[in-house]
Amino acid sequence: MLALIASATQPIASSGGFLIEPGIGLMVWTLLVFGATMFLLSKLAFPRISEALGRRQQAIEDSIDTAERTRQEAEKLLAEYRERLTQARTQADEIVQRARQAADTHEHEAKSRSQEILDEAAKRAERNIEAATHRALDDIRREVADLTVLATEKLTRKTLTDADQRRLVEEALGELDFSGISAAPNN
Repeated sequence: MLALIASATQPIASSGGFLIEPGIGLMVWTLLVFGATMFLLSKLAFPRISEALGRRQQAIEDSIDTAERTRQEAEKLLAEYRERLTQARTQADEIVQRARQAADTHEHEAKSRSQEILDEAAKRAERNIEAATHRALDDIRREVADLTVLATEKLTRKTLTDADQRRLVEEALGELDFSGISAAPNN
């Protein structure tokens, strides 16, 4: 068979016209070798190549599915984050509002309490002034009584009895008008 291939290829190769004149024997052998190669490749190499391509396709599809699930989870987490952020802002606004209300309440209470303390201090001062006025009036009455007794003794040049002194003091005090003195602190 090799001799046949060699004799068929020799005249064509030596004449240089093998490109123009097709050699039937060469074509048959080329087709047979090509068919045998294709058969061997289809039985041995193509299944392995197909299997490798299938695995690669499956790995790509799995990666795409994983990426899609990851993207969906990321969107879900982002939505939850935004919702929590909105809730946190709402809570922060509520806390600030409550703090403002508490501050306003404390300020109002402090003002009320300070006004009560001022009113109480003013009443206490008024009572103290009134008591001091009464003490001063009592002192003035005693002083007037003593001065009246002295003046009476000097005028009459004699010592009066206790009963006479009391009577004269009472009359003198009755004639004096202390209403102007006691009304002055109340103005």
